[in-house]
Amino acid sequence: MKKILVIGSAGQIGSELVLELRKRYGAENVVATDLCPNAGKKLAENGLFEVLNVCNREDLKAICEKYEIDHIINMAAILSAVGEKKPMLAWDVNMNGLINVLEIAREMEMKQVLIPSSIAAFGPETPADFTPQETILRPTTMYGVTKVAGELLGDYYVRRFGLDVRGLRYPGIISNETLPGGGTTDYAVEIYYEAIKNKKYTCFVKEDTQLPMMYMPDCLKATLDLFEADFDNLKHHSDFNVGSMSFTVKELADSIKKYIPEFEIDYAPDYRQDIADTWPNSVDDSCARMEWGWEPSFDLDAMTKDMLEAIQKKYDKGLI
Repeated sequence: MKKILVIGSAGQIGSELVLELRKRYGAENVVATDLCPNAGKKLAENGLFEVLNVCNREDLKAICEKYEIDHIINMAAILSAVGEKKPMLAWDVNMNGLINVLEIAREMEMKQVLIPSSIAAFGPETPADFTPQETILRPTTMYGVTKVAGELLGDYYVRRFGLDVRGLRYPGIISNETLPGGGTTDYAVEIYYEAIKNKKYTCFVKEDTQLPMMYMPDCLKATLDLFEADFDNLKHHSDFNVGSMSFTVKELADSIKKYIPEFEIDYAPDYRQDIADTWPNSVDDSCARMEWGWEPSFDLDAMTKDMLEAIQKKYDKGLI
């Protein structure tokens, strides 16, 4: 049975990924870690939890040895918007933390490391429509720089050391469980909460801003599909494009209005607009589809219906 360590497990994706992993592999085989002890309380209620700063190599190795870890999923990262405010922190967590993970995995001869990348790896010179798997990677954010470097390092460890390293370029992730943590695509989550609570939203990017997005159930599916894929079928390793849907902010608002006709939106673009303008409108994920059978389930309206229903239930219970 796999012994899995999830680093950065209290974040938007990690908090739901840990629960799904525990369903599949057993709570006793999935160790959740996060920098903040309070953030991990829910995860500690139904399984193993340790406080961990991924930049602390000694603590990371001690946890791996304690639980005989043979698979690591590293979700710890400083995202794009926060990374532009604190670029050295982004470098430290995203790069030095990554090196710690890869080196310990190599030393302990682990079976697999999964380290997600992002559409932030792309830049203004990247083709914006149906962005290819193999393309120009010249990002303009520290987060993007660390994601490109992470992809290259992952592939290096595959070639040089035979370590099974995998990664997928997440688009914007939309969830009704955990709030986002400082990314440029946060508007695509915030808008649903504001639609329920206030029937209006002020967006920090323009109405015609179009970006690739993915609903959390599909995000979890993509992550687990790649995690469980046969290594021998993979021609790529650390940089899979994964697509689901692409839409403008106006199209998102119009989808919400189908269910909340009185919803209103206005726009006040800030520094995050400049970041969004460097990212693609859509991606070509044919390699993921061919190599490990990727196939999304949700479109925009199906996601909107599900998001609004889930958030309305929370609002009625006084949880938000």
